[in-house]
Amino acid sequence: MIEGRAGVHRAYIGLGSNLDGPIARVAWALDALDRIEQTRCVRRSPLYRTRPLGPPAQPHYINAVALLQTALQPEALLDALQALESAQGRQRGPERWEPRTLDLDILIFDDLRIATQRLSVPHPRLHLRAFVLYPLAEIAPGLVIPGRGKVLALRDALGREGIQRLSKPC
Repeated sequence: MIEGRAGVHRAYIGLGSNLDGPIARVAWALDALDRIEQTRCVRRSPLYRTRPLGPPAQPHYINAVALLQTALQPEALLDALQALESAQGRQRGPERWEPRTLDLDILIFDDLRIATQRLSVPHPRLHLRAFVLYPLAEIAPGLVIPGRGKVLALRDALGREGIQRLSKPC
């Protein structure tokens, strides 16, 4: 539980999985977000089934987005998210867009712009990814992505091909 409002940040987290029971893994991760110290999950999107980026010979992804309130700083939150990925068997290989048991990304952290070796916020390809914009628009339709524009306009510009809404929020 977060005490008071001072020092509380809003962070949007993208979740995805396409290996070893991806629906269960994303549902587990949505619940696990609430167990991160000084953090509370305040909104969850429905689940979406989406086509993978990169090599086509991999399973479809299950994606979602969550809104967190956290007293953690961005890199501390990143550490916590990577610990959750590791707990689900995430292996970081040399290939980009390879299948994964769990992927957790900080999409937006307040209205900050961060560009370090470990972290880029807003996520640098957020505005190009329908699999993130569709669930994000469900939980924050009025959101403006810093430096990119309104989430609904960005979502609509990409279209809905390859995206299937699966459920109400978990």
